Amino acid sequence: MALLRNSVRLLTFKRSDISIINYYPFHEAVRTISSSTRHTSLLTNKNVNEYTQKYHSGHLMHFEDGKDVRVVDMRSDVLTKPNKAMRKAMAEAEVGDDVFREDPTILKIETKVAEMFGMESALFVPSGTMGNLISIMAHCCNRGEEIILGDQSHLFLFEQGGYAQVAGVHPMPVVNRKDGTFSIDEMKRKIRPIDDPHQPITRVISLEDTHNACGGRVLPLAFIEEVSAVAKKHDLVLHMDGARLMNACYALGCPPVDITRHCDSVSMCLSKGLGAPIGSVIAGNKFFIERALRHRKVLGGGMRQPGIIAAAGLIALSESDMRMSHDHKLAKVFAEGIQALGDNPLLEIDVTTVESNIIMVNIKKSNITAEMLTKRLREVTVDEAQELKNDVAKVVVGPWSVSSVRAVTHFDISETDIENAIKKFAYVTKEYCQQSL
Repeated sequence: MALLRNSVRLLTFKRSDISIINYYPFHEAVRTISSSTRHTSLLTNKNVNEYTQKYHSGHLMHFEDGKDVRVVDMRSDVLTKPNKAMRKAMAEAEVGDDVFREDPTILKIETKVAEMFGMESALFVPSGTMGNLISIMAHCCNRGEEIILGDQSHLFLFEQGGYAQVAGVHPMPVVNRKDGTFSIDEMKRKIRPIDDPHQPITRVISLEDTHNACGGRVLPLAFIEEVSAVAKKHDLVLHMDGARLMNACYALGCPPVDITRHCDSVSMCLSKGLGAPIGSVIAGNKFFIERALRHRKVLGGGMRQPGIIAAAGLIALSESDMRMSHDHKLAKVFAEGIQALGDNPLLEIDVTTVESNIIMVNIKKSNITAEMLTKRLREVTVDEAQELKNDVAKVVVGPWSVSSVRAVTHFDISETDIENAIKKFAYVTKEYCQQSL
């Protein structure tokens, strides 16, 4: 495959010298973009002496003294770093022992989230995975009970089946549609009869909003309401994995309670698009939170003075609309930029499916995998640097399937970053077309 088969020279650039390391084909190029290799870039088979004369005078590829190629890291919105306001709040936070329920900042954020969701109570937990697991454990009082959930849900695919490992809860998947919903009829068929001792007992139905694996799709309120009605009819509980719930609220233009009023429990991450460094909050009625508190303790989630991280979460919640607006806008700009590449022989994207801050880009050519594409996007060639000049960038996105990559916008990504990322995709597409002739 021409795009990833060309030989290149891998160079390490320093302020005082340039040393040739070795020859590598693209598919064997170094993948890391950590600071330890941030002076690494790629050269095609050009005249190395000419390149050295042009770029060796203490600069790197037209950039200001001491600066390297910009890295546009769109792997996930978990990459956001706490801003100055968060750091100040963390430094000044009033704290106490939360195991004894004496941390005032923790109690403050729990009260705030409970009010936002229209729930009786809430509980701060270290992570979204723990929040989901605690929620399922609190609902399923007996081993051998069952949770109905989407076959593409994060809870089913990416949390190690913790409900089964730890709590003895059995999963019953239903097929997710492309928009993150699933068939109500299929869900009804999956509800177990309560009088058959051969089968598990259905206890929980779980939804995910926004839906990660479906490209950040936002669940329609009517769908959530319909699932809730079925759950109530069968005396089941409805859990919402709302890791990116605030993205859904912004997209729908509604307050969180419009979504959560249909749910018995909710888990929301503070450390994704909201930008806090650590933490999630789960909410439900008082009995649910009492049970959740015990489960948090046994899972190691009880913390002594966690108000220093909850303080950042409070700032994140206060900045929610600003952050969601920024992320959703840039996601649309990026998607439209990829689409604007025209009759693209390499990539395709459906802009109408970009509803929040996640963008799925599909690869049309079977001989190019997502892994190959993501490696090339992390590299910079001499020809590329000469053509793109100050717009050159290493773009980091994640392989999602063999034939698709996922990009996620977040608050540490700028409009210029998105413009450079689009130019990078355009350049790689052009490169593929030229090498395919």
